[in-house]
Amino acid sequence: MNEFKHILGIIYKARNRAFEKVNEELINLYWQVGEHLYNKLETKEWGSKVIDKLAKHIKEEQPQLKGFNRRGLYRMKQFYETYKDQTDLIEMTRKVSWTHNLIIMSSAKTIEGKEFYLRLSAKERYSKRELDRQIASGFFERTMLSNEIVSPVVTQFKESYNVSSVFKDTYLFEFLDLPEKYTENDLKKALIENLKQFILELGKGFAFMGSEYRLQVGMEDYYIDLLFYHRELQCMVCFELKLGKFHPKDLGQVNFYLEALDRDVKLAHENPSVGIILCSSKDKQVVEYALSRSLSPTLVSEYKTKLIPKILLEQKMQELFQYKESEEDV
Repeated sequence: MNEFKHILGIIYKARNRAFEKVNEELINLYWQVGEHLYNKLETKEWGSKVIDKLAKHIKEEQPQLKGFNRRGLYRMKQFYETYKDQTDLIEMTRKVSWTHNLIIMSSAKTIEGKEFYLRLSAKERYSKRELDRQIASGFFERTMLSNEIVSPVVTQFKESYNVSSVFKDTYLFEFLDLPEKYTENDLKKALIENLKQFILELGKGFAFMGSEYRLQVGMEDYYIDLLFYHRELQCMVCFELKLGKFHPKDLGQVNFYLEALDRDVKLAHENPSVGIILCSSKDKQVVEYALSRSLSPTLVSEYKTKLIPKILLEQKMQELFQYKESEEDV
């Protein structure tokens, strides 16, 4: 009954608010302990061995308290030390769990990366496993690089489309158990069988509408490889899979699908559909030429079936920063 669902909704909301309040107080506690330890050690009032004595004292006096051993206390100090000068991020650390804070603090090397994963974790409500996967896959680095690479294409979208934060230049499908030689159908089937991981890689704003989605135009039937709906953009997103390199002719096929979607499937309040040509490789100049005169909101992205080495992503990030600096000097 609807009334029962309403009561359950009230319970869930209250429970979530209670959890958020408890988590906020816990993070505040760790922050205050970390601040005290940092100040004592910085002013030389305490030596490093005092932390060992403190951990022992807490264990003897309050054995039920967890996380206040030597390692835990140093983590609290590191937590305060990491964010003490980042006033904009302090409040953000209270929106995710202590476990998430520890993962981000230890795995994200730059303050920009830490901010990225804090915001992402709070927004998407990632589990520990999901957050680990996103960091291991270099999600921050790929997003930063992607924004630069697709910027000429992004300008084709309406200003209300926040596409640069939604679509990536490279998608990682390392979770697929594909044979050494596989077909487009194998790739499509594997993505559907691993839909949860696929949507995690796309972003949680995506809702799956179907595979081999049928469109009827005239007397002919046409089939979209994968069709999604994006809640924030309020539009359908059509994915066409290509095993090989991007070819300009691929754009015509997707443009046709988008026109059919917008004429026959799109609702009046929804935005125009978006197309993603997902290929195993692409020549950036060919992509730029192909899209330069296209009025269709289509992007060309690559997919990889193995994790990109983090060191390679970091090198590309460094090259990007150096390029920006050289532009500013001109």
